[in-house]
Amino acid sequence: MSSVFQDAIANLLSPIGDLLKDPAVSEIMINGPHQIFVEKKGLVYRVPNKFADDESLMASMRAVAQSVGRVIDSDNPRLDARLPDGSRIAVVIPPMAKAGTTVAIRKFSEEKLGLKDLINFGSLSPDGARFLDCCMYLGRNTLVSGGTGSGKTTMLNVLGGRMPKNQRLLVIEDAAELQIKAEHVVSFETRKGNPERGIKAVSIRDLMESALRLRPDRIIVGEVRGPEALDLLNAMGTGHDGSMGTVHANSPVDACTRLETLCLMGETKIPPDAIRRMVGSALQLIVQCTRYHDGGRRTSHISEVLGVDEHGRYVVRDIFRWMQTGKDPETGKFIGEMVATGYVPSFFDEFVANKLPFPKANFKPPEWAMPLLKKAA
Repeated sequence: MSSVFQDAIANLLSPIGDLLKDPAVSEIMINGPHQIFVEKKGLVYRVPNKFADDESLMASMRAVAQSVGRVIDSDNPRLDARLPDGSRIAVVIPPMAKAGTTVAIRKFSEEKLGLKDLINFGSLSPDGARFLDCCMYLGRNTLVSGGTGSGKTTMLNVLGGRMPKNQRLLVIEDAAELQIKAEHVVSFETRKGNPERGIKAVSIRDLMESALRLRPDRIIVGEVRGPEALDLLNAMGTGHDGSMGTVHANSPVDACTRLETLCLMGETKIPPDAIRRMVGSALQLIVQCTRYHDGGRRTSHISEVLGVDEHGRYVVRDIFRWMQTGKDPETGKFIGEMVATGYVPSFFDEFVANKLPFPKANFKPPEWAMPLLKKAA
């Protein structure tokens, strides 16, 4: 992006310049020019920052759109783009947005996190982190599931960085935001169409088709939200072991159902029962990210997908779960721990064959967690 665009955007966004620079702010939400909220440590607060009027706010959004070759106007009232620093921005303008131009900026983090950081944050236990590390080495097909702002992108970044160095990873996203620390990474980004300028749209499905011809070992789809789900399943089932994606869902079983539904959104004529069997066969691991009411983002489940039963229901077994044991009366933060459930995954023999440092005893739950696990079952 040219320095002219960067300077123009920085100047037009100066009313929230301090928020963009504040490392404690993870998201900025603008509900019209005079109402701005921020997210800090998972909780939302209103701030005094304001734009002069809706026109000045709109001018800044037009500059952002122009910087990435897109348009936002009455004919194109929605924008998904990124700022010069990599932060993701989503915009809806009037008359669709009744309170005025509405903006959400998910800030780009310059700090690249690893499994140790997730352990220190309390999102993962040491055993849970080591287990995921082993799964990435073995090439388990993995779906990262969770709600908005639950930490899916962060988890995908971390897991993508744990693949073997001799493998080629192709990343496909609507708006580039993944920062995977790996030796051989190729990133693709979709393009919106603009008939007036003769620009043809390039979708995730288009890029998936190209990716499969570019000798990938693994493929990551940043966010699966359409019929490209079927392409990802095909990649997972045809030799691209260790492929990954994220999906919006509230539990591991819901994630399977969500992926199935997305596969059926396209023009595919594959019967739903066959799609369900494909999901159950190609998908092997689900990492569920959850944003709790105390603002904390934690990995609530690490689960194995075992296919479908005779009734067509997904068979999903939890390997690790986060269990709440209390609440700090002073800070309001939940107290808990990720524990093993006692279930040994079906592929544990591969751990043994590859001499991975993860003993079977690590799947045994602590005594204190047994009653909680039985209650949650």
